[in-house]
Amino acid sequence: MIKLYLLRHGQADWPDWNRPDDERPLTAKGKKEMHEVAAALAAREVRPDVILSSPLPRALQTAQIAAEALSMPVTVEPSLAPGFGDTALRKLLTQYTGRDVMLVGHEPSLSETVESITGAVIVMPKAGLVRIDLSAIDPPEGELRWLIPPKFLKE
Repeated sequence: MIKLYLLRHGQADWPDWNRPDDERPLTAKGKKEMHEVAAALAAREVRPDVILSSPLPRALQTAQIAAEALSMPVTVEPSLAPGFGDTALRKLLTQYTGRDVMLVGHEPSLSETVESITGAVIVMPKAGLVRIDLSAIDPPEGELRWLIPPKFLKE
């Protein structure tokens, strides 16, 4: 069984942001929350074999914070940018066959991925984490094991 973790980037809402959306970094609150979430992941021994991140700053910062807490590297995966979908997911799962994978990305792509694989309709909260146990990778099928919002990971 392969574990697929989906982690949505932390808070990156800048009320006066006047640059391209693709350049938005995490806010101070987003960074703080991600450090708390990452510490909770390490304490709960969430140990993917690989962490793949969208190249956008808010997702990459999220992935780097998680990776630091788990003492592992991050691989930037351009296909995880907004618009990530089933074709890219199949390619990644095939590329990392037999390995537990954490994907760090964006909404609505992550919620759509959960629905595509499991049939569950969810909304991923910022800094939220999903675990899916995959029974097949082509096409991806699996069972939603949990969805944990950041407030529960921090407690």
